[in-house]
Amino acid sequence: MEKPEEACARFKQGFSCSQAVLSAYAGTFGVDNKTALRIAGAFGGGMARTGQTCGAVSGALMVIGLRFGAVAAQDKASKERAYTAGQELMARFANRNGSLLCKELLGCDLSTPEGRQVAHEQRLTATRCPLFVEDAARILEELL
Repeated sequence: MEKPEEACARFKQGFSCSQAVLSAYAGTFGVDNKTALRIAGAFGGGMARTGQTCGAVSGALMVIGLRFGAVAAQDKASKERAYTAGQELMARFANRNGSLLCKELLGCDLSTPEGRQVAHEQRLTATRCPLFVEDAARILEELL
């Protein structure tokens, strides 16, 4: 199974969008699944269910950090590679989907009970969110 499909499968199992994306790639970079799930645990729903940056994007940014991030404070080149790849991921995602913000992508605000009700009634996490998870992972495939 390819990583984008793996991320979608994990999302459909009930993990958040951020957890699905990060955990699909974590093993490639020596991070165990349990640790990846915990790291990404507060980023779903647009950063702790505040409707901000899409969790799939946040998870993808974490993967970019694993691939390109600096591990020495003096390593400015790696820092720049990570920033450049992160900016490219965000630009491509926004271009394809119209926004980076969860509340704009879904058309409701998950930070409110009313918004969560709309999302539930319209089955947005079953119909829209898997598309964002897959798209973020497909963009990662292009960048990694």
